[in-house]
Amino acid sequence: MENLENIIESVLFVAGDPVLVSDLCFKFDVKEKEIIEAVKVLQQKYNEKSGIKLLSFNGKLQFASNPDYVDYISAVLNPIRQRNLTKATLETAAIVAYKQPITRTEIEETRGVNSDYAINILLEHKLIEIVGHKDTVGKPALFGTTDEFLKRFCISNIDELPDYDELMEKIQKIRENYSESLFNRFEPVTPTEEEVDKKLAEASVNAETIEIGELKTSDEL
Repeated sequence: MENLENIIESVLFVAGDPVLVSDLCFKFDVKEKEIIEAVKVLQQKYNEKSGIKLLSFNGKLQFASNPDYVDYISAVLNPIRQRNLTKATLETAAIVAYKQPITRTEIEETRGVNSDYAINILLEHKLIEIVGHKDTVGKPALFGTTDEFLKRFCISNIDELPDYDELMEKIQKIRENYSESLFNRFEPVTPTEEEVDKKLAEASVNAETIEIGELKTSDEL
């Protein structure tokens, strides 16, 4: 199909939301291979230096702003900044990503601390969702990651996540260092795990991008 990459570019620009590759194939009567080749051309056009990035995840395509320029974008378009993800919340997101589907109780057993706040924030940001209910007493909800999670962490699928143990070790070290410096400044007593989570939430920095290991979060406009 002639000018396929330009047509796809126009569709994605107008759509704003993710567009299924299968829908493009059906509507344009082309093979998936042709779409993929066109996407490669567009990804070369919208490279790391461009202000726009072409995201590909779960068989979907979407344009998003380059996270390198998010501070400038936010300064103009988003004066009331979105609440940031704390280290504790990122830790919870990692647990859900690697062990999904997983219940709230299983998350808390892994973290060793109440995780209501972190789970609610992840649900609010649409990074996790209820994907079913476990076949046990009470039918507890099972959580899993969303397409928004893939976009936020700049990966195409869950298989691209770094090694779980390595990631959790890095998150734990960052969390310990952050909480230690925080409470040395504000509290004369040794904090509990719940106090750490609360203080981390209250002390979220004004930044829209957080890197932990190989994971990178970004707000897409």
